Amino acid sequence: MTDQPSPRRRDAGRSRAALLAAAAELFAERGYSQATIRDIGERAGVDPAMIARYFGGKAQLYVAVLQDEMGDKEPADLKDAERLSWLVGRAVRQGPGPLYQVALQPHADEQATTFSREELHRRLVTPLARRLADEGVDRPQARAELITAAFAGVLTGRTSGAFPELAALDADALTALVTQLVSSME
Repeated sequence: MTDQPSPRRRDAGRSRAALLAAAAELFAERGYSQATIRDIGERAGVDPAMIARYFGGKAQLYVAVLQDEMGDKEPADLKDAERLSWLVGRAVRQGPGPLYQVALQPHADEQATTFSREELHRRLVTPLARRLADEGVDRPQARAELITAAFAGVLTGRTSGAFPELAALDADALTALVTQLVSSME
C-alpha cells in the first residue's frame, strides 16, 4: 500500500456554481472590466481555466451570472420604470457590462461578441420592440434598437471620461434623465 492521496474528483456542478457565485460577487464589487478571470477562479477555489471550459469566457460568464439572477422570468422592457431604474443603478455601481459594450464595439472574442449581442437583443431590444408594437408605434424594431443603442451609449459613455457631468450623476438623477430620453424617442 502507498500513502499517496487518491486523485481529487472534480465536481463540475459544484465548480460551475462556485464560479457563478464568485463572479457575481466580483462583478458587483469591482464591475465587469476590473474583475479578472484569475480573481474569479481564486475566490471560487477553482482553476480559472474552468471558466473557459464551463462558460466559454469572461463575457459568457457575465451573461450566465445575469441569467442566473433573472431565472426564467421574462425581462421587462426599458419603458418599465422599475427595470430602467435597476439597470441604471447596476451600471452606476458596477460600470457597463459586456452587453452594453458590445453595442458600441465588438469584443476581441468573436464568440463572446455573438453571445453578448444575442443577450442584448433578448434582454433589451426584443421586450421593448414587443411593447412598442403592442402600442401601435411605427417601426417598433428600429425604434427599440435606437432606444437601446442610446441607452447603452449613455451607460458606456459616462465611464469614458468624455462626459464629466454625466459621470457625476448619481443613479436617481441619471435614471430620471434616461427616462426622459427613452420617452422622447418613441
